[in-house]
Amino acid sequence: MNADYFTSYDDRQYMQSSDFELYYYQDLKPVKRTGLHMHSYYEFYFFVEGHAEITVGQQQYALSYGDIVIIPPNVSHGAFIKDYNVPYRRFDLWISIPSYNRLISLSRDFGYAVDTAIANDSYVIHADRITFKNIENMLFGILEEMKSYHFGRSSRLALDIAQLILTISRTSHEQCEKQKLNKDDLYGSICKYIDRNIGEDLSLENIAEHFSLSKSYISHIFKDNTDVPLHRYITKERLKLCRDAIAAGEPISHVYGTYGFDDYSSFYRAFKKEFGISPKEL
Repeated sequence: MNADYFTSYDDRQYMQSSDFELYYYQDLKPVKRTGLHMHSYYEFYFFVEGHAEITVGQQQYALSYGDIVIIPPNVSHGAFIKDYNVPYRRFDLWISIPSYNRLISLSRDFGYAVDTAIANDSYVIHADRITFKNIENMLFGILEEMKSYHFGRSSRLALDIAQLILTISRTSHEQCEKQKLNKDDLYGSICKYIDRNIGEDLSLENIAEHFSLSKSYISHIFKDNTDVPLHRYITKERLKLCRDAIAAGEPISHVYGTYGFDDYSSFYRAFKKEFGISPKEL
C-alpha cells in the first residue's frame, strides 16, 4: 500500500510551495475534519477508499473509487465522512494559480478538465479502474520524486505534474464524449417512446418517470437536440398525424382524441396555428 508515502493530516488551507503540493492521506479511524471552506489555489482530489461524500459549490456527490474531484480557486467545498468505521484514503494535489497558468500557456488542453467542470457546474469525473490505477502510479511516482535528491528533480516534477493534469483532462474529455453519445441514444429512445404512445398522456412527468430520469434532464436532452421544447415537439407530432388522418378521410371527431388532444377547441386552435387553416377546411 506504499505506506511510506502517507502524510500526516494537516488542516492547513494555504500553500507553502509556490508551485504544487501533493499529499497522500489515510484515516484508519476517520474523524470529523475541516467543513466547508475555500482557498486560492487549484485542488485535485483523488478518492481511493472510504464511505464519504463531497460538496463543491452547490453540488453534492457520493464518492467511489476512481472519482477525481476538481476544485477551482475560491469555490466552496468540503468532504464529509458517512461511515466512521470505514478507512478513508485519498490523494490531494494543490496547484498554485501561477503554476497552473503556466501549463495553460503551453496548451489549452491542460485546462480542459477545469474549464469543463466550471462550464457544466459539475466537478467530479470518474475514471475506470485501469485509468485510475495509472493515475495512482503517477501520483506515487511524484511522491517518490519529491522525496529524492536526483539530478533534474525540479524539471522531472514539472513534467510529471504536466502529464498528470493532461491525463485528467483526457479522462474528462473521454467522459464528455461518452455522455454525448449516451445523450444521442437517449434522445432517440425518447422519440420512439413518444411515437409509440402518441395518443397517451405524454406529460414531462410521465416521460421522466418512464426513463427514471429527472424532468430537467429530459428537457435538457430534448432542447439540445431539437432546439424545441418537449411539449411543443409532441404537439407538432400529434398535429402532423391528425393532418394526415383527416386528409385520408378519417372523421375529425375521431382523429383529435386518437392522437392525444383532450378537446376539440384546443385541437382546433393548435391546428389552425400550425397549418394556417382549420381542420374542416383541410
